Amino acid sequence: MMLVQRSDLAAFMSRLLSEGRVVFARDEAQAALGIEHGAFLDAAERQQRRGALVSPRRGFYVIVPPQYQNWGAPPPPWYIDDLMRHEGRPYYVGLLKAAEYHGASHQAVMEFQIVTDKRLPRIKAGRSVIAFYYRKNLDDLSGAIEERKTDAGLMKLSSVELTAFDLMRYPRAAGGLNHIATVLSDLGGAVNMHKLVGLAPLFERSIVQRLGFMLERFGRRDRADALLKTLAKRGALPWVELEPAQAADPDFAPEPVEKNERWRVVVRRMPEPDA
Repeated sequence: MMLVQRSDLAAFMSRLLSEGRVVFARDEAQAALGIEHGAFLDAAERQQRRGALVSPRRGFYVIVPPQYQNWGAPPPPWYIDDLMRHEGRPYYVGLLKAAEYHGASHQAVMEFQIVTDKRLPRIKAGRSVIAFYYRKNLDDLSGAIEERKTDAGLMKLSSVELTAFDLMRYPRAAGGLNHIATVLSDLGGAVNMHKLVGLAPLFERSIVQRLGFMLERFGRRDRADALLKTLAKRGALPWVELEPAQAADPDFAPEPVEKNERWRVVVRRMPEPDA
């Protein structure tokens, strides 16, 4: 009986692959195969041991096509939209991974970065790591989220403008200011001024100040000027640190190398893009 179940699950997976699908839910497979929960788990475990199946979340399965068995799983773009639908969460691919899709070529991105409205643990699927970053009210950003075709469907991707803001909002995830400077140097010319201004009210004033400073520093004065006009509507600007972590302990904080009056930004280390 167990051999029949194993064969049936393998045939079910082969059929899905032939239809261009790489994911399925546990309930779907059980219904299609007519087997109980325990029998399905046994069959799925055997497929996982063979390297033909991975389960990044309970009840959600990703088929590993033969060409990706050495990787342990297909690339996240093949299944991320289905995974987030399974989780019932809005999302977008963001930060350095989004920058890569928009053409920033300098940085090797070690994790597949997702922004969503729930704090979720990281996922290891084969060689890939999917990391989740929290932001509430993703609905407010819907106009800045694009759909991008993948080899197995679609995924949601932050626009160039949203990517720029997010890099400043999550600097550790972006690899620090030098990495951010590199990405902005690569992508700054693609930033649409009107879209950038439209997003500014959805971010903390300090984030807008830091991004404006960085855009100006790396040759995008026109975009920076547009952001400064939006900041003027929020009243007098407080002083902010370009790298807040550097000033967290006053006893060890480096002395400022610049106090930029225009942006009211304190710079303790001038960022430099990679050569």
